[in-house]
Amino acid sequence: MKILQQITQVFVWLARAGAGLAFLVLICAVLVQVVGRTIGNSPVWTEELTRYALLYLVAFGGGLALRSGDMVNVDVFSENLPGRGPWMLRFFSAVATLGLTVYLLAPAWKYVSIGRMQTSPALGLRMTYVHFTVWLLLVVLAVAALVRIAGMIAGTDDGTPEKKPEEA
Repeated sequence: MKILQQITQVFVWLARAGAGLAFLVLICAVLVQVVGRTIGNSPVWTEELTRYALLYLVAFGGGLALRSGDMVNVDVFSENLPGRGPWMLRFFSAVATLGLTVYLLAPAWKYVSIGRMQTSPALGLRMTYVHFTVWLLLVVLAVAALVRIAGMIAGTDDGTPEKKPEEA
């Protein structure tokens, strides 16, 4: 089970690093935008860059939100079931999330490939890099669901959201 913990730690570290980098880009772009407007003229590309950084922030943060329970849950119903009912519903939910994300990977990649023929108006960036966020979100959610499933099968995770340090 040590390998599962290591995989989980690497996944969480990569997702946090990606979300942090996207947030840093977002902060810098907004700062340039605000300073530019204060001085009198804001660069046009800042609007576009903030949108793209936000997309990457969501793509990396989706799996972290699944792990922490910050996504929408219906635990008022599921956690009040008797016996192993809550565990079974959490397991089914993780399997359904994994199945849906894996099913959507091929169509999402087709969407990404369409971006080769397009460029963003202000930055001149190939839209492949922007459309990639959709595919990335699916991959990150799939890995988060797979880690949860593996942990539940191994008995190292009960499928409940991980507690934040202030809640423990």
